[in-house]
Amino acid sequence: MKRTTTIIVLLLIVFGFLGALYFFWIKGQEDPITYTSESPTEETIIVKTVATGSIVPKEEILIKPNISGVIEQIFIDAGEYVEQGDLIAQIKVIPNASSLTSAKNNIASNQTALQTARINLQTQQASYDRQKALFDKGVISANDFEGINNAYLQAKQSVEQAKINVNSANQNYDIIKTGTTSGLGNIAQTQVRATVSGMVLDVPVKAGNQVIEANNFNEGTSIASIADIKQMIFEGKVDESEVGKIKEGLPLEITVGAIENKSFDAVLDYIAPKGIAENGAIQFEIKGTLKKIDSTFIRAGLSANASIILDKAEKVLAIKEALVQYDKETKKPYVEIEIGDQKFERKDIALGISDGIFVEVKNGISKTDKIKVWNQVQGVPKYAQQ
Repeated sequence: MKRTTTIIVLLLIVFGFLGALYFFWIKGQEDPITYTSESPTEETIIVKTVATGSIVPKEEILIKPNISGVIEQIFIDAGEYVEQGDLIAQIKVIPNASSLTSAKNNIASNQTALQTARINLQTQQASYDRQKALFDKGVISANDFEGINNAYLQAKQSVEQAKINVNSANQNYDIIKTGTTSGLGNIAQTQVRATVSGMVLDVPVKAGNQVIEANNFNEGTSIASIADIKQMIFEGKVDESEVGKIKEGLPLEITVGAIENKSFDAVLDYIAPKGIAENGAIQFEIKGTLKKIDSTFIRAGLSANASIILDKAEKVLAIKEALVQYDKETKKPYVEIEIGDQKFERKDIALGISDGIFVEVKNGISKTDKIKVWNQVQGVPKYAQQ
C-alpha cells in the first residue's frame, strides 16, 4: 500500500515537472510586446457642439388682401423675383345681397336728408336776404341780424354735411359691389401688390379661391410669401445638456446637406429662454445669422447642421488622447517618453482643450519627444484596433 502511494506521488511530481517545462517552452515561443512610440504634432483643436435645424429667411412677409372676394387672376409664380409694388393678384368682389340692399337704403336715406337740407337752405337764404336789406337800411339791429346770419350759416353747413354723407354712402355701395371706389386710392383695392422686394417663396392659393381680408377676428388669407433670400438664418435646437455651454455671439459653422463640400459662417444671436419638451428631452431653439452667402443659392427650408464653436486653439502642440495616462493616486496626467531601446521615462504634463481625439499639451514635453503607446497588444495600439 505504501509502495503504491509512493509511486503515485512520484508520477505526479514527474508530470508536474514536465508540464512546467512545456509552459515555459510555450512562453518562450511568444513574441515579447514591443512598444511603439508616437511624436507630438501641431494641430488646430476645435471644441464644438452640433445643433440640427434648417435654413430659413430672416424675414418672410405674408401678402394678404385688404378686401374679401375671389381670386380672379394670379400674376406670379414661386421662385420669381418681384419688386415692391409689383402686381401679384387680382380679386373679384362677390357682393353680399343683404349688405348691398342696406347700402342702397343708406344712399336713399342720405339723399333725402340732402334734399331736406337744401330746402332748409333755400328758406334761410330768403330770410337772410330780406333781413340783410332791412339791416342795410337801419331798420333792424345788428343783434337781430346776427341771429339770422347764424341760422343761414348753419343751413349751409347742413347741406355740406349732407353732401359728404351721400358721397360716403355711394362709396360704401361701390366698395360692397365692386371692391373699390374713386377717391380712396389703395384703401379699397382689388389689386394685390407686393409690399416688399424679394423672391416669391410660396403661392398657396390659385385662381378661383376665396380670400378673406385681415380683421380683428381673422388673420386673413395669405396670397403669397416673399423674402430676401440674401438674408438667411439658421434655425435649430440644442439639448438641455448643451445649452449651458453656449452663449450669444459664438461663431457657427453651417453645413447644408444638399450642398456638398461647402460650409457657411454664421453668428449665434438667439437662444430661447424657455425649452420645449420633445421626445422626452427638453430642447431650446437657437438662431444664427449667416454672414455671407456669396453666389450660392440656398433654398429656404433646407436641412442643415450648425457646429457651435465653444473653444479653439490654433497650431498648438498636441498628442492623441489615447497616449495620456493618469496617476492612480493624484489623478494627474503623464506620458512615458522613450529614452532608449524599449526604455521609457515618466513625464508629467499639463493639458489644454481637447476635441476627443487630440488634446493640447501646454508643457511637459517637446515636439521631438517620442511618446510610448502604452495601451497596445502585440505592437498594435488598442485605439487603432477595430
